[in-house]
Amino acid sequence: MEAKSPVPNTAERMKTVKAAWDEAPAGPKKDASLKHYQAAERAMTDKHDRDCNRELDAATKALA
Repeated sequence: MEAKSPVPNTAERMKTVKAAWDEAPAGPKKDASLKHYQAAERAMTDKHDRDCNRELDAATKALA
């Protein structure tokens, strides 16, 4: 049996950030976060995990 990594993979992070975005109140922080989340989606589609994770970090920070 393979041990689960303590660091979530990119797909799991996408789900987590999307859930946080869905629960966030409307406003400029949510708008800024959406732009980063959409950039993360494009990076994931292009299989650029590093860029995707960077954008997910920015999306999370924008919601804070």
